[in-house]
Amino acid sequence: MSLAPRAVLVHRTTEYEELLAHHGTHGQAAFFLSSRGRDIEEVAERHRRVRRALAEVTAAVPLTWRQARVERADLDRFLFGPEDVVVVVGQDGLVANVAKYLAGQPVLGIDADPGRNPGVLVRHRPRDAAKLLTAPGTSVEELTMVEAVADDTQRLVALNEIYLGAAGHQTARYRLGLEDDGGVVEAQASSGVLVGTGTGATGWIRSVWQERGAAARLPHPAEHRLLWFVREAWPSPATGTSLVAGELAATARLKVTVESERLVAFGDGMETDALELTWGQSVRVGVADTSLRLVG
Repeated sequence: MSLAPRAVLVHRTTEYEELLAHHGTHGQAAFFLSSRGRDIEEVAERHRRVRRALAEVTAAVPLTWRQARVERADLDRFLFGPEDVVVVVGQDGLVANVAKYLAGQPVLGIDADPGRNPGVLVRHRPRDAAKLLTAPGTSVEELTMVEAVADDTQRLVALNEIYLGAAGHQTARYRLGLEDDGGVVEAQASSGVLVGTGTGATGWIRSVWQERGAAARLPHPAEHRLLWFVREAWPSPATGTSLVAGELAATARLKVTVESERLVAFGDGMETDALELTWGQSVRVGVADTSLRLVG
């Protein structure tokens, strides 16, 4: 007998909750903010909006379905099932955070605080949840993801971008090349390498693209094409700056071989869930064979 669908509500601790955890009471948190020229009521009202959105979405889940909740910090320990419908209640970035842990489950993005989010990924309001969860034939968009695969089989996927570089602010040293570029490889010292998707083209990748005045067109979210940039490459007798930007088609791969004691690769800002790489290891970055199924 098949299991009933499970609605998994993904949310994030609010700024108000973080303040209470740090300061202990509402009054202490209010005093802390007022000493810095801020009013706690503004923060508390945003918290209430998020809680109301969560309550409304929870009530919209069909009675025959199972339910679960997971906070952003616990995503790497939560086991998603094939029958899950993932409902993200929060910001656009929260959809990107959960994407790497999924394997084809549909994702419904609910904007918990309209007006503060661009609404690129959280496209719906809490009042729409009931119809979207029960309506057959709801449109689903397949959003391209990026993956990094290390030579020791470590694998990382991301919806927006993957960053590869030093864990702190040190210089990253490595050798970089395109696998289909006739073996051309360049030793580099830089602030790291960024590889992004069309969804990421609304965020970090776009800012780098804009700053560089890059000629390459930004990809669409569903397009199997990536852009990559080397950040602040440093020219020296031993390191070059000729391979600092480019595109990756569906089957192309950017290969990076580590020449530092420790580099990391992480996706969508989730630094706590990163690949650890050391001297001589290589990692290949390109279009992932999985995508995010976002309910339109």
